[in-house]
Amino acid sequence: MQIHSAADPAFKAYGRILEGYDTAELMKAMEKIALPAAGTAYEPGIESLEACAVFADLRDRAYGGMPIQLGMCWGRNTKLNCLEYHRDSEVNIGSADFILLLARQEEIEDGVVDTEKVKAFRVPAGVPVEVYATTLHYAPCHTDAGTGFRVAVVLPKGTNTDKPSFAPQCEEDTWMTARNKWLLAHPDSNEAKHGAHIGLRGLNTDIKEDIEK
Repeated sequence: MQIHSAADPAFKAYGRILEGYDTAELMKAMEKIALPAAGTAYEPGIESLEACAVFADLRDRAYGGMPIQLGMCWGRNTKLNCLEYHRDSEVNIGSADFILLLARQEEIEDGVVDTEKVKAFRVPAGVPVEVYATTLHYAPCHTDAGTGFRVAVVLPKGTNTDKPSFAPQCEEDTWMTARNKWLLAHPDSNEAKHGAHIGLRGLNTDIKEDIEK
């Protein structure tokens, strides 16, 4: 699979690089959090990260003063497994280079996305990227299995917390797995085995061989 740079014009359909943010303190704070023994971990808000000076800058500039949360996804991963989306942009910042596997919401047809539509983008360490609300995304991938990945995840406050309780009125309602989170799972994923909507068709994209070249 070809791995593009986030600076490549192809990324413009999925997101953009944000400028003028000092992420050095945040990167150091992320590195202090140990990797999970296996797989990945995610926390919507982490106090030590939200204590960094860039938190206020992200809140006021990237989100226009709206309440936000600053958490992290971290671990080791090379597979797609699922795609999710929110009703708003997500900002990601890595303590090291990382790779995002992305598709577009408009590529959902009858509740399903063909994994052949997925593209890979490498994001440099410390560079904030805005992933648009219309972009389908999920857990980042590492570029080095030895060091794994640590990626800050900035979202409107409350996102990815407990799912609201309501009676579904349309198919999309049944894709919701948490607050402000709609999920399309590959049949091979653990999420699908736990009842998530099966919304990915094709091979479960794995970039392991591509990053080891």
